[in-house]
Amino acid sequence: MPEQISVLFCCLGNICRSTMAEGVFQSMVKQTPYKAHIKELDSCGTGAYHAGDGPDSRTMSTLAAHGINDYDHEARKIMMADFDRFDYIFAMDRSNLHDLKSLQRRKPGSKARLMLFGEFSGTGRAEIIDDPYYGGRDGFEIGYEKVTRFSKNFLKETFPEVEA
Repeated sequence: MPEQISVLFCCLGNICRSTMAEGVFQSMVKQTPYKAHIKELDSCGTGAYHAGDGPDSRTMSTLAAHGINDYDHEARKIMMADFDRFDYIFAMDRSNLHDLKSLQRRKPGSKARLMLFGEFSGTGRAEIIDDPYYGGRDGFEIGYEKVTRFSKNFLKETFPEVEA
């Protein structure tokens, strides 16, 4: 069992899905019993389309509707150093995962374990989180439900001895 881990969430632009995942995960792990087990947490995008911007207003309103009011983030693009800095890098969809794997091949021996966050779906199959950017509020709610479920499952699997 790892004593402390670092987690990075990654989507395309780092304003919708990865920030939603980071906000939800952060709210879970800043509480006992997980607080002592997370050494670093962040999110990023495979592209720099929104670098320097805050999360999408619909991400923030969805988080707030679920009681998460203290999340703050500035969008950034993934950096090569992230592959050594983080233990887990979770992609929101298969395209993000493909892009991350292509980048990681340029950094052989890096420690990050790349995977779809949806591998922790609890359904027995990997799920993706569709990009809600061009849709309505319902896409953000669906994303919230998924990242909440995936976060709980990941924490249970990674720290089975911890009682939540």
